[in-house]
Amino acid sequence: MAKDKYIVEVEPGKPAKDGKPSTGPVYRSIFAKDGFPAPIPGLDSCWDIFRLSVEKYPNNKMLGRREIVNGKPGKYLWMTYREVYTIVVKIGNSIRSIGIEQGGRCGIYGANSPEWIMSMEACNAHGLYCVPLYDTLGAGAIEFIICHAEVTLAFVEEKKISELLKTFPGAANYLKTIVSFGKATPQQKEEAEKYGVTMYSWDEFLSLGSNKDFELPVKKKSDICTIMYTSGTTGDPKGVMISNNSIVTLIAGVKRLLESVNESLTINDVYLSYLPLAHIFDRVIEECFINHGASIGFWRGDVKLLTEDIVELKPTIFCAVPRVLDRIYSGLQQRISAGGFIKKTMFNLAYSLKLRHMKKGHKHAEAAPLCDKVVFSKVKQGLGGNVRLILSGAAPLASHVEEYLRVVTCSYVLQGYGLTETCAGTFVSIPDELNMLGTVGPPVPNVDVCLESVPEMGYDALSNKPRGEVCVRGDTLFSGYYKREDLTKEVFVDGWFHTGDVGEWQADGSLKIIDRKKNIFKLSQGEYVAVENLENIYGLVSAIDSVHATAMVLTSAFFSRYKFEHVNI
Repeated sequence: MAKDKYIVEVEPGKPAKDGKPSTGPVYRSIFAKDGFPAPIPGLDSCWDIFRLSVEKYPNNKMLGRREIVNGKPGKYLWMTYREVYTIVVKIGNSIRSIGIEQGGRCGIYGANSPEWIMSMEACNAHGLYCVPLYDTLGAGAIEFIICHAEVTLAFVEEKKISELLKTFPGAANYLKTIVSFGKATPQQKEEAEKYGVTMYSWDEFLSLGSNKDFELPVKKKSDICTIMYTSGTTGDPKGVMISNNSIVTLIAGVKRLLESVNESLTINDVYLSYLPLAHIFDRVIEECFINHGASIGFWRGDVKLLTEDIVELKPTIFCAVPRVLDRIYSGLQQRISAGGFIKKTMFNLAYSLKLRHMKKGHKHAEAAPLCDKVVFSKVKQGLGGNVRLILSGAAPLASHVEEYLRVVTCSYVLQGYGLTETCAGTFVSIPDELNMLGTVGPPVPNVDVCLESVPEMGYDALSNKPRGEVCVRGDTLFSGYYKREDLTKEVFVDGWFHTGDVGEWQADGSLKIIDRKKNIFKLSQGEYVAVENLENIYGLVSAIDSVHATAMVLTSAFFSRYKFEHVNI
């Protein structure tokens, strides 16, 4: 298959010169061969994404959560775009009423919820930096982020308030207001007051903005809308500054990509929000849904109940990290094995037939429709019955799991790659291209990509099998590390962001991530050993799981390899 099926060369490669390593040709998506997608009219900021959808789709369902009746979960209850807008306006007025102006820092701490999104939109409305707070980087991460970003107001999930209070007195040097997503006890308020911090319940805070109407400031594309902290290989978390332009540019690219493969988002699409909004992967997915007037339903925050929420919500798009999909794969394998000889045999025959037809080039929906109806429909129902696209990101998805799910879920299963610094999506595989198994697909249609040789590791970007560090250029890139210009200069060279990941171009124009540039040891005999290779080998041996855990402790590089935090499922 020709490489130019999905990518086009826009600049030739360059040989090594003046001490700089050689670089391969610059490629971009075939869907951008005539230029990158034009900005969506009127879309200059993240606030515009929401504001325009409120104007277009005021009565569409926007945010939903399951009602609880007598301790038991019921159906999803929905707020319309207009209803959400009304509350967002109140939140914004309340924020301004306590003296926070454009450019202020507001933290958000807690599991995904309607309140999380509404707080974020209020920040977008008034030109405030939304700073997600999360504790997966360690006990001191919350305090560090609050102090480093100079967060003065924090919206907090009710059950996380006690954790936030543990960051005092250090965090109280900056944090002056806490708003609970629910209630706040007198004891919690009293504890906060000891350090000069005022705490409000959700309803109390909203009342502050009653009868007030603050004018919204003018927001530019170049304005920073969020600072997302991500772990580094060593040292403190790094604050990745993301501009309005990065997110609206990504949305335009995703729109072009989905239209090009006949999978455009519509107002009828439904998304299950459970991957952390504190990370860029889920944040931009939800922005895309909001841009199309689609619906977002939230999980209950309990991993064990996730499947129940999926079945009730019936999402059309399902995003996951590999660990989630691995569990789905393992669960299906166990159920099939326990189903008896006849059912197991029937399933395996249907699987072999459909896979064989897909390998011959048949689209998944046409490969074995009878098998889909009789055998695989039950798997589809397990994901709610409406899922048409499953997107995996944050880490590599094992090829056998990807292949399996492509066959049995009756959905497209796409693997993507991106970093917080690239505003998530940078590569994504193409529907019905089975040959892209194990790759992250071609670039999305709003970035240029090249490989830079890594001579010390034997990777040559100009060889017949081009390999090298993945470098990205485009408007989706971040604006720098907050208060760390030195680190920013390390990763930006001549306008190119150096990801630190090593990729290999495939014949069809897709990219395969094969290594990590910095996660290497040089042995006494002069040989280099990649940490990831050891990780993969040890991971194949179930009897030595503890070795994997020990390796995680020995090198913090494992925690930062994919720039996203894994969901603990």
